[in-house]
Amino acid sequence: RDKSAVGRPWNRGYLGYTLTRHKLPKLTLAKASLQRLMQRVREILKRGRGRNIRRVIEELIPVLRGWANYFSLVDVKRPLEALDQWIRRRLRCVIWRQWKRPRTRRRKLLALGLDDQRAWKSAGNGRGAWWNAGASHMNQALPRKWFDGLGLISVLDTVRRLTRSS
Repeated sequence: RDKSAVGRPWNRGYLGYTLTRHKLPKLTLAKASLQRLMQRVREILKRGRGRNIRRVIEELIPVLRGWANYFSLVDVKRPLEALDQWIRRRLRCVIWRQWKRPRTRRRKLLALGLDDQRAWKSAGNGRGAWWNAGASHMNQALPRKWFDGLGLISVLDTVRRLTRSS
């Protein structure tokens, strides 16, 4: 009874996929699949609070790669794009928490290329880690290229590469 139901294709999921509500439907992710992955990423990042960010990313890569391989048939790119952005923001949040003190935050932001005034203002703004992880100063200091340099893979790019090769 829990698994069986009758409904419109865009309201039902099958093997982690669902269809969009268009005249020509496209294959997309089921919400439950996305929620499970997000929960798995949260668990990995919770364990990363006291560890080097490279080790956290190394632990995250197999999960993201496996997930991207399984969902490589997806036609809609927006959820994958949003997922990549969310993962990078979660990583920035971990980094912000690791820096702990305003003095350390200022020093690290300066080392990452922010000007002195902006680094000082950002380090002592009194906002939470999640807000700062999405703020422009963290996006400028830790751009996507920085995470690519650490080896973080993009789910969207992996899915695109897999669909092109097949």
